[in-house]
Amino acid sequence: MDVNGTVAEGFEPVREAFAANFTLLGERGAAVAVYRDGHRVVDLWAGVRDIDGAAGAAPWERGTAQIVRSATKGIAAAALLLLHQRGVLDLDAPAGVYWPEFKAAGKERTRVRHLLAHRAGVPVLDRPLTPAEAADPELGAAAVAAQAPVWEPGTDHGYHAHTYGWLTGELLRRVTGRPVGEWVAEEIAGPAGAELWLGLPAAERGRAGRVGPADVPESAGGLRIRPKRAVAEAYAAPDSLTRRAFAAITPVADENDPGYRAAVLPASNGIATADGLARFYAALIGEVDGGTRLFTPETMELARAEQSAGPDRVLVTGTRFGLGYMLHGAASPLLAPGSFGHPGRGGALGFADPEHGIAFGYVTNGFRPGVTADPRAQALVRAVRAALA
Repeated sequence: MDVNGTVAEGFEPVREAFAANFTLLGERGAAVAVYRDGHRVVDLWAGVRDIDGAAGAAPWERGTAQIVRSATKGIAAAALLLLHQRGVLDLDAPAGVYWPEFKAAGKERTRVRHLLAHRAGVPVLDRPLTPAEAADPELGAAAVAAQAPVWEPGTDHGYHAHTYGWLTGELLRRVTGRPVGEWVAEEIAGPAGAELWLGLPAAERGRAGRVGPADVPESAGGLRIRPKRAVAEAYAAPDSLTRRAFAAITPVADENDPGYRAAVLPASNGIATADGLARFYAALIGEVDGGTRLFTPETMELARAEQSAGPDRVLVTGTRFGLGYMLHGAASPLLAPGSFGHPGRGGALGFADPEHGIAFGYVTNGFRPGVTADPRAQALVRAVRAALA
């Protein structure tokens, strides 16, 4: 497999691991980018841009973008934390102060930080939304506002796979009066110079490759690929919180549909280049190429301060969350204990590690079973760790 792009001296292990993903782990098309101390040190891409492309199909190019699924959540979290940084959103206030309708059905004491830390108790919808309904931000917000919590808000945690998008998007709209996709474009992506979108503009549609499932063996190269049995069983059980959380949009949306990509779902349908995802995280922890820094040091520490830890009622494994970000741990290994970021179900990963000055972005067109710890992304993270060592 021909790998395109560059790596800085010392980061050659990342190129080797990226190439091995194609030969050992069935990668079809992907890109990875790494920044160190605000400067790009890895910029690699290879393969075809479309998962269903035949031999000789359009190659992946440097500017190819892909849907990143739940890696979108890290962008949505940054938006709310920036509102807090600017003094217009109180993390300890009840969410109903800003969004009165949300106080319904026993959620009066749900705080803003509970929404960010997957502690709000509303990972499911009693009546799932269709993809068309989910794309209407008013319908999504109304549905989650009316939903009764399945545990007392603030007392436990469980991954809000889809509802997180309506929770964060509507809260931002209530505070700013602006749609979340527009706000992210103007207040995050623009200042950071990051190629990422919540709601893909028509002018950028041609850059986004087609995604799809990737068939994988039980293991490859000594790495386990498929989810653990307990997780798989939870997904299969119709009444489990796991199944219901991921079925809050039913049937499953066609992620290659232009209408779906143009919709704004801050939990699941962001589109980014690998460089865009890495550059976004680089801007959270420092200046990028001498330019904008998004988070103050105080906000950065808030983002990665542990809010939830232990058995996750949705993911049926131990997880750790800060304010909107997954933290380094067994379920979602990142670079080091101080890392914070977010994977996308089936592949994508973005994170930052302030102590090492590292920001990382990986995107792929082939989605694998599982929510966290994709073996291709993990191989790249280990390679970054080796380069630093």
